[in-house]
Amino acid sequence: MSLVCAICNEVPEHPCISPVSNHVFERRLIEKYIAENGTDPMNGQPLSEEQLVDIKVTHPIRPKAPSATSIPAILKSLQDEWDAVMLHSFTLRQQLQTTRQELSHALYQHDAACRVIARLNKEVTAAREALATLKPQAGLVAPQAVPASQQPAAGAGGEPMEISEQVGMTPEIIQKLQDKATILTTERKKRGKTVPEDLVRAEDLSKYRQVASHAGLHSASVPGILSLDVCPADTNKVLTGGADKNVVVFDKSEEQIVATLKGHTKKVTSVIYHPSQSVVFSASPDTTIRVWSVTGGNCVQVVRAHEAGVTGLSLHATGDYLLSSSEDQYWAFSDIQTGKVLTKVTDESAGCALTCAQFHPDGLIFGTGTADSQIKIWDLKERTNVANFPGHSGPVTSIAFSENGYYLATGAQDSSLKLWDLRKLKNFKTITLDNNYEVKSLVFDQSGTYLAVAGSDIRVYICKQWSEVLNFTDHTGLVTGVAFGEHAKFLTSAGMDRSLRFYSL
Repeated sequence: MSLVCAICNEVPEHPCISPVSNHVFERRLIEKYIAENGTDPMNGQPLSEEQLVDIKVTHPIRPKAPSATSIPAILKSLQDEWDAVMLHSFTLRQQLQTTRQELSHALYQHDAACRVIARLNKEVTAAREALATLKPQAGLVAPQAVPASQQPAAGAGGEPMEISEQVGMTPEIIQKLQDKATILTTERKKRGKTVPEDLVRAEDLSKYRQVASHAGLHSASVPGILSLDVCPADTNKVLTGGADKNVVVFDKSEEQIVATLKGHTKKVTSVIYHPSQSVVFSASPDTTIRVWSVTGGNCVQVVRAHEAGVTGLSLHATGDYLLSSSEDQYWAFSDIQTGKVLTKVTDESAGCALTCAQFHPDGLIFGTGTADSQIKIWDLKERTNVANFPGHSGPVTSIAFSENGYYLATGAQDSSLKLWDLRKLKNFKTITLDNNYEVKSLVFDQSGTYLAVAGSDIRVYICKQWSEVLNFTDHTGLVTGVAFGEHAKFLTSAGMDRSLRFYSL
């Protein structure tokens, strides 16, 4: 049972009773009535506020107003409550979206911080490796600091000028080169003109197709493989130099990286695999030539032969000496064991940067290409320029000597390939390539039967007929290197699309 105010007929919030009429009133209303009239509203008897008696009750639940008991009123009440719930839900969704954005921003900042930390750790590691490499080589720089003006000239009137260290080309070294050349010449005469039995025939070679492609050897952030070589002792081992400053040794049979060699501060433009040792060589525009141990995965020697970028690299048949060419217009002959430069020569009459260098198979002569389209043949023992082959109309990009010792192939930025006879000292064949074809690499196979050309695509020619037997266009970028496997059982290539590809039957 509820108490009801005698004035308003509603349940009072603060009920009180009048001792005069014994009726229940809302204290707020009866006090106003007494203040105005001074009597009890029910019987008119005098009444004061002090006479009122408060009734102590629990907080009452007000019954619904009569207007809320109809069906339309109930529906409106439900609608109001639904609207309130929807507004509250909308507010919660807004708060959730804001929280998500703040969380996303915080995660992004965390990820960026992790990347920065990883990059700094990588740079610190690289700096430590460089420092560890430089310390043992600190003594190699001093001997090369002899000013050119203090060196004796080899001749006058435009003849080559030699810059030589204290070691120089000693009689013992010259004799070693001569003995090796004699052995190689004798072996070549024994082989005669017979083609090795295991060599792949031209009709089989023409059926070669791509059998494998690997794109994860070098960094994707600085894409491009710039140089390539195959290990002569184990043709499963492939060596690449990349735009990411790294040298990578890859095992073709296992399909995995054997070693990643880091130390150059600029891209690696030339690489060579030693024919009998687990050693590789690399050259870079950072002016250094590095000798690496594949098994140790570290740099064992730094040759500082040049003052500008190294553009070409070739290993002597003895396996003990390196030939290098540079934009500083010099070629250098260096000892790979000591890292010392034995001799360093330029042709003052030309005054032009050298773009490539390659030893003749016998090792007593070698060729260099120049930025003004000249091919120069040099006598290593005498350090003199013995022949010049003009004919190209752009910088020479690659040269290659055939194993038969007679042919020289050259490519330049004139979209042509020229073949030279070293016996007659003349150009006997010019292969005109497509317009704007860029020749980046030339290589004969070990028997001198096939010539591969890499650039805008890959082409293989059969020697003597000089007819094209193969053409691959699988690379999506410029092809920078190509090499034959043993007996031409496979062909491998690398390019600016960051891929290393293999071709065979």
